[in-house]
Amino acid sequence: MNILEVFRQAIDSLRSNKLRSSLTLLAISVGVFAIISANTAVLVLDNYFRDTLSLMGGDVITVSKFPSMQMGPTNWDVYRNRQDITIAQMERLSDLSEAATAVGPNRSYRTTRVTYGETETEPNISIRGGNEFYLSNNAYNIEEGRNFLPEDIDYARSVAIIGADVESALFEMEEAIGKTIRVEGRPYTVIGVTEAKGNVFGNTLDRFVVIPYSNLAGIYGRNQNIGIQVRAGSVDNIAATIDEITGVLRAIRKVDPGAPNDFEIATNESLSSSMESFTGILYTIGFVIGGIVLLGAGIGVMNIMLVSVSERTREIGVRKAVGATKKAITSQFLMESIAICQIGGVIGILAGAGLGNAAALWLESSVVIPWGSALSGVVGMMIVGVVFGVYPAYKAAQLDPIESLRYE
Repeated sequence: MNILEVFRQAIDSLRSNKLRSSLTLLAISVGVFAIISANTAVLVLDNYFRDTLSLMGGDVITVSKFPSMQMGPTNWDVYRNRQDITIAQMERLSDLSEAATAVGPNRSYRTTRVTYGETETEPNISIRGGNEFYLSNNAYNIEEGRNFLPEDIDYARSVAIIGADVESALFEMEEAIGKTIRVEGRPYTVIGVTEAKGNVFGNTLDRFVVIPYSNLAGIYGRNQNIGIQVRAGSVDNIAATIDEITGVLRAIRKVDPGAPNDFEIATNESLSSSMESFTGILYTIGFVIGGIVLLGAGIGVMNIMLVSVSERTREIGVRKAVGATKKAITSQFLMESIAICQIGGVIGILAGAGLGNAAALWLESSVVIPWGSALSGVVGMMIVGVVFGVYPAYKAAQLDPIESLRYE
């Protein structure tokens, strides 16, 4: 039988009872939509997360008091009771570690306004403490001016490097380099402006001011909790560097030999593993919800096909009377069942891919096309059509032609 003819008959069958058909197609579409949208969203998040991690060097290691990413129930009291990681510990690590290079702090001290003359920003500028390694450790490049010098850190100079958003807010009509800005009333000379990096999860990466950590330590104190960033030199040296800095930090922080670490160490690889766990949960949720809905949709398909067999009993009798075999009748109704499922599946695939990529537009990330999921959806709908259409097709094939012709 011609495939176009089968689809035409399937459409006619759907039109014969629009409400029943619409509900069946809706159930199929929702099931496929749940799976495809979840898969598409996961692909978008995965691409976006990898792009974001690529902004930071692959050999950067971060030490912190709290986990960078945590999945599932967490006893945060364990982390809160840890001693803070201080500037003194960071400087001691820099002195003792042989494998770690570019050791620097990672600390945001305030979120406040920054002013220049009569112009001021919104109160959402992150004031960060750093050293000459801060920009490279966080993959920032200088667009104008210069980076910090070791002397800037040693002498706690009142100098600052500003992000692109701060420059556009304060220096729209003039050069920023050499100008004096004020942070909470304190003057700082702008020595550098970084290149714009854009947004992550809707939040800009360019709304900050970096000041020598030694200067901010004199204002806010040296004992506040900070993060530490180090570089391993290469990706191949990460494991050895982690082993060394773990031992050095345990000694510096006086951790008992049998006790677990009282600090967290994160790399791009460990963050990727945590992200994979999160996306795995999304996949599972999408498949479970979609599977439940598709089960109900399959039952609906069986119901609509049984009704179709009943309504077309006389037609079946005529076809058998002119020579149609049981195989031909079975194939016809089975193909109609598959056609109905494929129509609903295509609707679900298109809607799911569209909604999933809405996340890409929101995150300003690249649009993804879930080819694998779409192909799986087509195959899955074929299986659903066969499984739930085989009994109605078998029932149609077993009808007696004489009794069918008498059916009114």
